[in-house]
Amino acid sequence: MFKFLLYEPIHEAGLKVLQEVGEVRLASATDEDTIIAEIGDIDGVIVRAQGGLTRRILEHAPKLKVAGRHGVGVDNIDVEAATEFGVQVVNTPMAVVEGVAEHTVGLMISASKRMSYGERQLRQGDWSVRYRIQGRELRGRTLGVIGFGRIGRRVAEICHLAFGMKILYHDVVRAPEQEQALGARLVSLEELLRTAEYITVHVPLLPATRGLIGREQFAMMRPDAFFFNTSRGPVVDERALYEVLSQGRIAGAGIDVFEQEPTPADNPLLQLDNVVVTPHMCTTTEEALVEMSLVAEDLVRVLKGEKPKYPVNKLD
Repeated sequence: MFKFLLYEPIHEAGLKVLQEVGEVRLASATDEDTIIAEIGDIDGVIVRAQGGLTRRILEHAPKLKVAGRHGVGVDNIDVEAATEFGVQVVNTPMAVVEGVAEHTVGLMISASKRMSYGERQLRQGDWSVRYRIQGRELRGRTLGVIGFGRIGRRVAEICHLAFGMKILYHDVVRAPEQEQALGARLVSLEELLRTAEYITVHVPLLPATRGLIGREQFAMMRPDAFFFNTSRGPVVDERALYEVLSQGRIAGAGIDVFEQEPTPADNPLLQLDNVVVTPHMCTTTEEALVEMSLVAEDLVRVLKGEKPKYPVNKLD
């Protein structure tokens, strides 16, 4: 019987997979000291948004063989240290694609039509707000996608097929299939920022992408541009974003992720009328929660000596 530790609860679908082959425990907290105290006899862990798997934790996990990320981003797992300790890291890259892509497009529509602001005013009894705000259609506009992986490509597909949007993308890998199907065009980051009317970020949080979009990049954007981030908060300089929004130097934004999470209630971004905000909820759909929980299947594969379906690191 294997022993599993969950940092946070997961959907019953994944829980059943683990319970069929072992004992499942829920961590009493996700801070480093608590995990260290509870991981000593654990064979496999599942990490969600809270807490992380650090080198120090790995030093106190002699039996650990596999770590699953409930989602796709592994920035809260020390993958290099895990590899050194012989721990297989796995994730669920396909589970979040539709949820994040749909949420991103939803933010685009809401920001462009000023839905969030209109709703707030209406709830306060201000019907006349309809005469003071003016929305904008996405139809035929230019979309710039920074990070053209699975999610970025799906966003581009929805926007092109539904709204006839022209697609620019910036990535280290070319996407010839999307270039042919969607008319997507690979461009430099600078050209994308200067040209696109809607700009959306879909990159993982890495040393090279931390602070990728800051004052210099915002200064390149068109005054009628809308900016969206549903990737990771630290990819964007939040203070710089606040400055351009509060000064009206770009048209608006839609943000699902923040530099600090939970973001403080006094975060000045939350006070602006030209930004739509959500609490890192792109992936909390019924379908995605089931699929992310099934990272459990790869944990079981690894512990049974089989190859995982979605390995993050390569072990010798």
